[in-house]
Amino acid sequence: MRILHTADWHLGKTLEGRSRLEEQAQFMDELVEIVEREKVDVILMAGDVFDTVNPPALAEQLFYEGISRLSNNGKRPISIIAGNHDSPDRLLAAAPLAMKQGISIIGYPTIQVQDIYVPTTSETLKLAALPYPSESRLAEVLSEVNDELALRNKYDERIKGMFDFMSEQFSPNTVNIAMSHLYVQGGSSSDSERPIEVGGAYTVAGTSLPKQAQYVALGHLHRPQMIKRAETIARYSGSPLAYSFSEAGYTKSVSIIDVVPGKEAEVTEVYLSSGRPLVKWKATEGVAQVHHWLESQKDQQAWIDLEIHVTNALSIEEIQRIRKAHAGIIHIRPIFEEELQQTEVAASTNLPIDELFKRFYERQTGGAKLEPELLQVFLELLNEGQSTEEGEE
Repeated sequence: MRILHTADWHLGKTLEGRSRLEEQAQFMDELVEIVEREKVDVILMAGDVFDTVNPPALAEQLFYEGISRLSNNGKRPISIIAGNHDSPDRLLAAAPLAMKQGISIIGYPTIQVQDIYVPTTSETLKLAALPYPSESRLAEVLSEVNDELALRNKYDERIKGMFDFMSEQFSPNTVNIAMSHLYVQGGSSSDSERPIEVGGAYTVAGTSLPKQAQYVALGHLHRPQMIKRAETIARYSGSPLAYSFSEAGYTKSVSIIDVVPGKEAEVTEVYLSSGRPLVKWKATEGVAQVHHWLESQKDQQAWIDLEIHVTNALSIEEIQRIRKAHAGIIHIRPIFEEELQQTEVAASTNLPIDELFKRFYERQTGGAKLEPELLQVFLELLNEGQSTEEGEE
């Protein structure tokens, strides 16, 4: 059985007011092409279909048209769970119609395992699907004590218990998979994820994920990554597009899992090319460097976070000129000489004493290099001074 794992579409999400719907439509087209080319039998979508509980109509239209195409008229089963950004009720409103095309939508946490018949392989997939399990969606208070550690332990214990119960419904003759929208301890996050843990309380240990599952499909973190401490193969597929500049440079992908009953799953990444990249420009040589990049049409199809090192404030006219030359520039952030010096001082506090003395010497002498003999004399004097102070204590 060949399963495609994806998550965190965030349909309708904008970037500082700029629509990303065109890029998201490109992703949907690419995803349809991937499932056809890779001969995918089942699709798992691990939450955060939309970016808000009340998404724009065009985002909903893109979702419904997209999953209809992906299902291949019911021949390719799809299972979708609600993430922390989604409204469970809004997703579930379409469930009766979706079910007719082999698409199951689960809004609220459940301990009922799905039995999904896969027509292309004549096999059954048992899916322990757990939508985003907050206290409110679990409809229970996990801890009466207002203590972060106590809540975290209770939350972890509750989620582990739910997975353990569902794992008892697995069979040696079926493909057994788990899926959830969670923050697992140790995962690498980015700025574009809305926190689902309160001060670290809503977190789950990797060892609490069900080891009986042949694969655990996770959603929430936008960087594709494996969970190292899990006792089975557990993975975040990541988001299909970069949604914040903290994700600049991330390679986006979907995960493909090849698995048969009773054997370890094999996971491969299929890299995505949809959407505009998010790029950081650091113009350390000032405005002239920015104009050089603009004239050379650098990163024409990217969204840009621009940092300019300046001695004086940028005029409104200069800012408008830069924005007019590249419609993808999102931020223009001037960095003044004083800020740079403060940053250098802050960074230098963690440097070894010999490196600090070298830099001090170069500044005082106009750039002259410190001779090793002089550095040795300085260190000897420093050691003598420390020894004297210790003797006086």
